[in-house]
Amino acid sequence: MKKYIFGLVALMYVISGCQQSSQEQGISKKEVISENNYQHLTCAVNWYERSAEMKACYYQAYNLARMQLDKYLQTENKKSKKAVIVDIDETILNNTPFEIKCMETGKGYSSETWNEWTKLAKAAALPGALDFINYAKSKNVETFYISNRRTNEMESTMKNLDSLGFPYVDKDHMLFRTDESSKKNRRAKVTETHEIILLIGDNLADLSEIYEERSVNFGKDIVDQNKNNFGEKYIILPNPMYGDWEMALLGMNKKISDEEKGKILRQDLNSGY
Repeated sequence: MKKYIFGLVALMYVISGCQQSSQEQGISKKEVISENNYQHLTCAVNWYERSAEMKACYYQAYNLARMQLDKYLQTENKKSKKAVIVDIDETILNNTPFEIKCMETGKGYSSETWNEWTKLAKAAALPGALDFINYAKSKNVETFYISNRRTNEMESTMKNLDSLGFPYVDKDHMLFRTDESSKKNRRAKVTETHEIILLIGDNLADLSEIYEERSVNFGKDIVDQNKNNFGEKYIILPNPMYGDWEMALLGMNKKISDEEKGKILRQDLNSGY
């Protein structure tokens, strides 16, 4: 009888252990799937958020922008109104808290999750951005903010920029997305009244519409053909977290799932040596 009871207790312990192990395995699997979905972001976000190199890149870019601004103003017609065009996200405002939240919650980008973040108006200014734009203002060069943030985000964005001390925070200088993502027409609107000296952004399409089509060689050939514009009229900033560079790798498929995205980004690299 004692052997029977002992055997029964042992069996119950094994069954209980299996159930617990199964539950733990289920939780682990869910966590692993979520982690794998955003694994491609881990190094990128850490570099952007924590590295001194990121800060150095931004200072370098805005120092170069200042040098080019001075150079241009010394040689060009001083009568026409001058303008600098800047993107907002990852150009003058840092949105890594949003990316980190996505990684923590396992929820990818959506208009809802993004709006939750922008409504807070808490994005920090990126290194060198505020100093440069204020310097441009001191030289009577206006800044136009051409962003693919939606028009319903304008008030919170203006609040964010104003709290940081950015100039020209008004609806005349804020050209946000309506229907199309292309910035071509919004840039053209600025040229109706101003001469554009510099364009600054973290995405090639922030600089010119010629970079909107990147199906061939990820757009590298177009960059080669226009290499003399970089550091002269175009200032490109680093963004390893997201952008059209990523869409080019994914075949411009914006509907792809986060899980599938991670697989493609890991698998489609060229072979090593």
